[in-house]
Formats: sequence, C-alpha cells, structure tokens
Amino acid sequence: MSLSSILFLFLTHLGVGIALVLAWVGREAGVKFFRFNAGTAALLIAIGFALRPDVPEPSTLHRASTALLLVAEGALAIYWATIGRMLAGIRPALLWTTIICGLAAVTLQALEISANAQGLMPLLTVASFLTSVLLLGGACGAMVLGHWYLVVPSLDVAHLQSIVKLHIVSLLLRGVVVLAAIVIAIVTWQPGMGPNFQRYIFSVAGIFFWQRVLFGLVPGILAYLTWETAKIQSTQSATGILYVDFFTIVVGEVLAKYLLLSTNVPL
Repeated sequence: MSLSSILFLFLTHLGVGIALVLAWVGREAGVKFFRFNAGTAALLIAIGFALRPDVPEPSTLHRASTALLLVAEGALAIYWATIGRMLAGIRPALLWTTIICGLAAVTLQALEISANAQGLMPLLTVASFLTSVLLLGGACGAMVLGHWYLVVPSLDVAHLQSIVKLHIVSLLLRGVVVLAAIVIAIVTWQPGMGPNFQRYIFSVAGIFFWQRVLFGLVPGILAYLTWETAKIQSTQSATGILYVDFFTIVVGEVLAKYLLLSTNVPL
C-alpha cells in the first residue's frame, strides 16, 4: 500500500462521480456549470493517472481498467472542449461513454483489489467503489450547484432539491454497504484467514476505523439540514452546509481507501 494508490483511487472515483452527476442536472444550470464540472472531472482523473502506482506485472484486470479509464478521460475531454461550441448532437453520447467506461473501470479496480478475497468480499468491494463514486459525485455536484445560484439567481430551486435527494440516497446506500462489510468481516473471520478485523478496530491502529465511522455519520446529519434549508429555498444556507458536508465526505472516503488497502475490508 502507498499514498499514490490511495490518491489514485480517490481522485478517479471523484472524477467519475462528477461526470455521473452531470447526467442528473438539468440544462437550465447553464453552459458554464457543465463546462466547469466536466473540466474539473477530467483534471481529477488526469491527476489520478499521474499519481497511479507502478505495477511491474499488471494483470488483465489492471490493463482493462486502465484502458477503460483512458477512454472515459478522452471522451470527457472532448465533451468539455465542445460544450457551448460545437457537436451538440453527440455530447450526450460522449458523456454517457465517460460514465459507462468510468463505472466499468471502477468495477474492474474493485475486482483487481479483491482478487484474493473470499466469500462476499469481492462483491462488497465492487459495491463499495460504486457507492463511493455516487457519494463523492453527488456531494461535489450538490456543493457546486448550490454555489451556482449566485451565478444564475433565477435557477429553479427544484434542481438543488433534486440533487440533494440524490445525495441522501447515495449516503444511505454507502452506509448499507459499509455496515454489511463490517458485519461480514467480523462474522466470517476464522483462524488462518488473516488479521482479526474485530481485534483491529479495538486496537490503537483502529483509530482510523473510528474516524471513518465518524466522518461517515456526520454527512447524514448535514444532508438532512441541507434538505430542510433547500425546502425553504434558502440556497445560500444550503450551500454553506454542503461545503462542510463535502469536506467530511472527502476525509471519510480517503480513510475508506486507506482501510481497504490495509485491512482488505471495503469500508
């Protein structure tokens, strides 16, 4: 495990997540909103590639996930370059190429990392990565969209309410996957299967696990507060809460990547 491995996973998941949310937001958000988010997503994936760890003997899964991520990055770069300029007819196809190839690459990443895992852990790792993508993208997209009401004051608040709903659903799904991973890791452990996860979480090193739990619970409270402020059309208050919400999610997901690579439990 290395810092570059953690950052590679985090940045690519965030980039794919932002691209995914672009398919959710209505065109009324404006050309600049889509250009800003598409450019941010493409930059994050590119930085992730620059930081990716060297693999002396890459597996078939590694090669396939890398190829799919490159396709996603290429399609996203073209999508960004043509927003508001040309090729309006094929931009949806470019965006969906990015989303499909990006999600497929993330799935293969999960299968590669959990190749030696037993039981339900490979499936839970896939679910963990996909829900992480949705959570990161939803949180970032909601934060930027909330800020966008300062740029486009006439934008219907229904767009913010819609993406906050998506964010809340992604939080619930992420929580279910994390809880299932913890329960299965504790219940299915047997002598000879590697480190005891239950013993790990109550050890000194387990402080990272409890930080992950804390930063996983706080966004749920913040998402509820955001929903209540969005209902009364207080977009500035909702945006302020979303900034804190996004920060806690970033910390939680970075810790989740660290714990996965150090304990093989997809948190």
